Amino acid sequence: MKDEKSNSLSSTSSKASFSSKRSSIVLALVALAQLMVIVDFTIVQVALPSIGKEFGVSINGLQWIVTAYGLTLAGFLLFSGRSGDIYGHKKLFITGVLLFSIASLAGGLASSEFVLIISRIIQGLGAAMASATGLSIIATVFPEGKERNRALSIFAAVSGSGFVAGMTLGGIITSTLGWRWVFEINVPIGIIVSLLSLKYISSNIGPTSKNRHLDVYGAVSVTAGLMLLVYSLNIAQEIGFGSAQTLELLLSSALVLFIFILIEYRSKAPLMPLGFIRRRSIFWTNVLALIQLAAFVAMTFILTNYFQQALGYSALSTGLALAPMGVVFLIISAFLAAPLVNRFGVKPSLILSMVLQTIGYLLLSRISLTESYIGGLLGPMLLIGFGAAFNFTSTNIAVLMGARRGEEGLASGLINTSRQIGGPVGIVVLLAVATLGTPHVSGQIIIPSIAAMVTGFGYAFLTAALITGIGIVIAFSFKHQKPQQQQNNEDKLKMS
Repeated sequence: MKDEKSNSLSSTSSKASFSSKRSSIVLALVALAQLMVIVDFTIVQVALPSIGKEFGVSINGLQWIVTAYGLTLAGFLLFSGRSGDIYGHKKLFITGVLLFSIASLAGGLASSEFVLIISRIIQGLGAAMASATGLSIIATVFPEGKERNRALSIFAAVSGSGFVAGMTLGGIITSTLGWRWVFEINVPIGIIVSLLSLKYISSNIGPTSKNRHLDVYGAVSVTAGLMLLVYSLNIAQEIGFGSAQTLELLLSSALVLFIFILIEYRSKAPLMPLGFIRRRSIFWTNVLALIQLAAFVAMTFILTNYFQQALGYSALSTGLALAPMGVVFLIISAFLAAPLVNRFGVKPSLILSMVLQTIGYLLLSRISLTESYIGGLLGPMLLIGFGAAFNFTSTNIAVLMGARRGEEGLASGLINTSRQIGGPVGIVVLLAVATLGTPHVSGQIIIPSIAAMVTGFGYAFLTAALITGIGIVIAFSFKHQKPQQQQNNEDKLKMS
């Protein structure tokens, strides 16, 4: 009898160990796919001069290699997340990784600029599918609480550090193996992730939404509207926010997104139920994610230009100068952010994240031509890295806590969309502030002196501090409600 009991306990322990091991492998696969998606956003930028030299492409043409990826990534995130809820996260995740890998191979073998841009469009679609469903898979595999928070912190660590790592890797790969390997390195990684995902990601991670109908009109309108919005923000970086073309594109995106809202209001099975975004925790979490990325991406863009144009750094040296911020982000996200949320809750973590970033941007606003990297820049950059790490983890946790069963893909698609929009919004706003004092002739910006440019950068960092300062106020007023509590409140309002 004792032997039977002992064998039973041993079997239970063995199953638990296998389940834990399987969950860890799934997390590693999702994190690796996310790393490819994020790294590919920045790694290509370092390789652009080499690509332009081989194909004889102008700067404007090269910009499309970056923009094509960002447009499809941002535009299809919400659609991909909701499709995962309806048709299955596993299927869409593996399809996305394979699509991304095939497009990477095509990009590495591209014989012309046109072929490369097409491959980047397909890469962006695959990236959207893998990124939106990856977060949903984590939410399904790990139960809400400490386990999920820990997994989400690792996911956040990979996401944030990958942004900076892309610049460093881009410089190293381009200077040693050539620019084509910037794309081709994804192929073996993507194939391995896909094959292991088939084996380790449970087939039970299928459709989580009871409603199996996909709102096609809503999907088309929101994808088109988001792509127009991101494109207009990218164009604004080149021709100015007040130009006729930028304003026309912004108006078009607003009109299409308004049509999307009308479609959702009338739809019996909406892509994004309007009640979902009206939940306070969902809405304000997305606002905080957008605010944080707006300041962070613009800061990285400005510092990249500062290091190269003002201090004379090479592309590789610039990547290495930004690397400590990525390392701090990785360490804090992986080891400290989740325990802090587990012990004190989401709200204190959000407040801390915005305070640290605000202090960092205020310190960076003193930037000058003679600024010391160690004495003047490194400290503020590390503070921002600390704060951004807490924000990524906390917002991922908060948005999934605010989602009901079957809404995981929608929640992850929406939070990723907010971040994708936040990046170009931040660059447009902060660069507009940085160039306020720059004279114009016939709509063309006169290249300012290095001193004037650096002074403008200081004003831009002050603006970033103001943006994250608004985030502090939002974080202090943040109140999390369980989805069921929110539903009860809505029902009471309807009855009254």
